[in-house]
Amino acid sequence: MSANKFKLLMLSAMYENGGNTTHRYLDGHPEMFVYPFESQIGTKYVQDKFTSMFPVKYRWPYFPEHLSIEEIYYSIIDEEAKIRARTPFVSKFRNAEFDMDDEERKSIFTKIVEKTGNKTRATIMEGFFRATFNAWKNYQHTGNEKVWVGYSPIIGVDGEAIINELNGNGYILHIMRNPFSCYAETKKRPVPLSLDHYINAWVNNQYYARFLSMKYPNNFFFIKYEDIIVDSKKTLGSVLEKIGIQSNDSLLSPSWNGKALKEVYPWGTVRIPTPEVNINTAKELTKNEISEIFMRAEMFLKEFDYLNIYKQL
Repeated sequence: MSANKFKLLMLSAMYENGGNTTHRYLDGHPEMFVYPFESQIGTKYVQDKFTSMFPVKYRWPYFPEHLSIEEIYYSIIDEEAKIRARTPFVSKFRNAEFDMDDEERKSIFTKIVEKTGNKTRATIMEGFFRATFNAWKNYQHTGNEKVWVGYSPIIGVDGEAIINELNGNGYILHIMRNPFSCYAETKKRPVPLSLDHYINAWVNNQYYARFLSMKYPNNFFFIKYEDIIVDSKKTLGSVLEKIGIQSNDSLLSPSWNGKALKEVYPWGTVRIPTPEVNINTAKELTKNEISEIFMRAEMFLKEFDYLNIYKQL
């Protein structure tokens, strides 16, 4: 593996806010190791004020001191990658070419962590991401990679811990999408969240993202999905340059392991990331739903210039 200093960029977004779409836009960039699926790095041991609101698989993990290194590896949920590697026939990504032996990854991870002589979260996460790209046999390496990229929805609420524990080498890119399109998207899920639950979580996400982007302007970045789908290269490139990554034409379209995708699905519910699709999705809501979302999120609609979308509904 590269001897580069470990720098981690975690993508954060409330569900259906464009996190998966952004993840696919970053894929293929020659200076980044981009995780193949959602990097669900949380563990069942996470317990705090957010536990009842957000799934623990999306959180910055917690590891009890008594766990062995092997037990630590198995405690990392990472269900999308583990299912694709261990039981590919039941994975929604079974058609994506992905050559990785999860037992080999565990072995590499164990050696990396053992070599450091400690089991801090920073060390464990470095071992996890480095081991993934060492074990992923058909990953399109360029030799110029210097930042590792993961995506865990809502992990921005843990942004302060990530930044501090990685000693300034941890970064968060939070993506926000207007709540009307988001809620219309989540309603298409087999078991959708209620409007109350969804908008409450959406508001909390934006609150923490706004606060942390102000407190840590060099490490926490806050952008709108609506800007990405208008000009992905400009919007994403401007953030990457702040962490020492050059803008690249790979940012112009979503891809998987460097191969262009016709649609983002099944990486997310968004299939075609365009302004037209975005507004038409919001228009699928009922008038009562639109009114309820407006009342619950009015402060953020005004703050982030989403009243123009509300007026079109």
